[in-house]
Amino acid sequence: MRILVMEDDETLLLTVAITLRGAGFAVDPVTDLAAADEALSVNSYDCAVLDRKVPGGDALDYVRHRRRAGLRVPVLFLTALGGIGDRVDGLEVGDDYLVKPFAAEELVVRVRRLCHIREVDRPAVLRYADVELDSATREVRRGGVLLTLTRRQYLVLELLLANAGRAVSRADLIAHAWDDEFARPATNVLDVMVAQLRRKLHQPPLIQTVREVGYRIG
Repeated sequence: MRILVMEDDETLLLTVAITLRGAGFAVDPVTDLAAADEALSVNSYDCAVLDRKVPGGDALDYVRHRRRAGLRVPVLFLTALGGIGDRVDGLEVGDDYLVKPFAAEELVVRVRRLCHIREVDRPAVLRYADVELDSATREVRRGGVLLTLTRRQYLVLELLLANAGRAVSRADLIAHAWDDEFARPATNVLDVMVAQLRRKLHQPPLIQTVREVGYRIG
């Protein structure tokens, strides 16, 4: 699972990133709102952990604005602002609120919970055109015909279908299909896998290449 972490204190940012990576998450660390906005615009995240007062403004105002525009990524505010009003505002806009200083174990538990919310929010059956992916049985059919996919081919197709109509970056596809970040391959390995997946899906072509980004269905 992939997490975005925004924190302007670079020492704390490193600590949070190490903590979450040690718990099995892939982590993208950023230090300001501009970088966070860019990351959220081009990547798919299971959760975002955001400090509030950072260069560029208040993350709470930013999330409120992005929610109105359709942002659905679960957000945990990780902040020194611990007043009752701050907590209430944070929980109205985001999905969880944790005040500094915090215990590493509590952060991990809260992030896992938010990632679980994202998984539950995803439909059990993903469909596009005549392709159907059933996450309960892990079966994929096209035109009613059962396809034989490897585990990683299945995971790549799953993320593409979950984001149908939007480009998914190579980095996101690799993070989703290779759970262990230390075993992740070069992007050309992903390209070979997508080529194999295209052949298994047969005609007409379903997966499109998005230049300098990754791939897209739809």
